[in-house]
Amino acid sequence: MDGNGRWAKHRFLPRVAGHRKGVESVRSTVQGCAERGVEALTLFAFSSENWRRPAEEVSLLMQLFVSALQQEVERLHQNGIRFRVIGDLSRFDPTLVELIANAQRRTAGNSGLALTVAANYGGRWDIMQAVNRLRAEHGSGLESWTEAQLQAYLALSDLPEPDLFIRTGGEQRVSNFLLWQLAYTEFYFTDTLWPDFDAHALDLAISSYRQRERRFGRTSEQVVASQDSRS
Repeated sequence: MDGNGRWAKHRFLPRVAGHRKGVESVRSTVQGCAERGVEALTLFAFSSENWRRPAEEVSLLMQLFVSALQQEVERLHQNGIRFRVIGDLSRFDPTLVELIANAQRRTAGNSGLALTVAANYGGRWDIMQAVNRLRAEHGSGLESWTEAQLQAYLALSDLPEPDLFIRTGGEQRVSNFLLWQLAYTEFYFTDTLWPDFDAHALDLAISSYRQRERRFGRTSEQVVASQDSRS
């Protein structure tokens, strides 16, 4: 979700104004995905590298996170959305950690959209924590590890790998997001700044995805034959 600061700068506003407007885009995007039948949505809210930003901005982002949790969780629950946060929460204030835990417990039984927020998250961190957990549980009991065994310890191990990756703000890189999970994901980059990302922008991304041919190593002819056999 890139472009909050630039959105504010273009309007001669402080960066926090862009972040606040970005929260509104989160709300509308979650609603839009739920209405369109999307099963899982993962939002990259705060990377492990974002601690390098000015301390005042980081503090404001944490305050916004707290405020969003306080205001939105009941609405998420009422709409059947299952909420969770992935990432290293050890650097967060205990109040924020408690709010996250309460939100996850409140919505754990819901069966609608699986909404995940990645906070203090990095794809490399995710892989390393999975390796460390695998080693801690199995030690030398395994002579070699398989991809499936490691995958079981990744932060999103219970969800299918993403079909579509969307990055706003004109940047064309993944920035350490879901490095393992994005191996076969379709990428969509847009110049739209995150605070301007609305239902129309979401539909453009989905429309672009629907025009892709996903072969997963097969030929186009094999893909067509597979589709014909299911029809």
